[in-house]
Amino acid sequence: MSAAPTFFLAGQLRAGGYGAWAGGYPGAPEVGVTVPVQEGAELGSVLTQVQEAGAKVTFLVPATLARLAPDALYAATQAGHEIAGTGPPGQISVSEAACAQSIQSWNAEGLSRASLRLLAAQSVHPLPFPQDVPQPGQTMRVLPGELGQKLPEMRALGYRPVPVRDIPGLRQAGPRDLLLHLYTNTVEANFAREHGVIDLAVRADAVMRVAALDHAPAPLPLPRDTPTAELHLHSPRIVGLAGRSALTAYRAYLRGLKDVAAAMQTRPELQGVRAVFAVTLFHGPLEQAGFALLPLARARARIYGLGFRVLRIVYGTARPPSEPQPKMAWMTREAFLAKYG
Repeated sequence: MSAAPTFFLAGQLRAGGYGAWAGGYPGAPEVGVTVPVQEGAELGSVLTQVQEAGAKVTFLVPATLARLAPDALYAATQAGHEIAGTGPPGQISVSEAACAQSIQSWNAEGLSRASLRLLAAQSVHPLPFPQDVPQPGQTMRVLPGELGQKLPEMRALGYRPVPVRDIPGLRQAGPRDLLLHLYTNTVEANFAREHGVIDLAVRADAVMRVAALDHAPAPLPLPRDTPTAELHLHSPRIVGLAGRSALTAYRAYLRGLKDVAAAMQTRPELQGVRAVFAVTLFHGPLEQAGFALLPLARARARIYGLGFRVLRIVYGTARPPSEPQPKMAWMTREAFLAKYG
């Protein structure tokens, strides 16, 4: 079997098959860091690096290491780190005895269905699929040679590296998680690619994306060929922050507007933009933030309203919109930079 799960097995894991973890709360800065190690000597060296960085992580170790280097495993758990498995499952009880810690999670890469069933029978959960960049409530794989660079970078962006077990709200995946993955990697990914959406949600509390347009869509009171910038939200992030409180989400939105202003002054594709706009149901807060509101044509409002309802279903947000009908909120470039630049 290849290192990566097959398409159907990956889908099964994302939907919670074999007890797979989904990750945790998307509104907090914790990221589960997993570090693969193969030998006892390597684990000792990596442990020193992580200790110096003042972080706690999850070490991915093969089952054979419990017999070959039990002292190294025990030292890692005594220092506050988590031990998770990787590779073919062995006698998990032997690993638990060596590290004096229950094994809760296992790296699913390269595992057969038989191995996954064996883990599930012992209440050991496949780990979430690691992300390429840090995301709140998710995991990130960091190789031993990258620790000195990656951990400080994560902290500089407001993330908090933690063992997977310490991700707030860590839970088992379900069908909605598979739906969210499919939607994000098809509908949203295609939209972002076709419209040149720039992702500004790099920090742990950042929520904004922006697309540069070569025209001014109706009902903007501008010539049709006026370059504009359309605001988009990082939906999982804003939903997570709104789950903490409406004020937390609103403050993150305001910081996001400052991120857009900075991008408009530094990114070449945004230099010619003459106005900033967003079509949204949450237009009340934008009006308070200095945006002018414009009504949409009835047919267009219905289409946007349907799209927003789909988003609410996909992302599972229980927070109702501030208004029943979407509107366009907009500001000129000069006014936007004067307020948020």
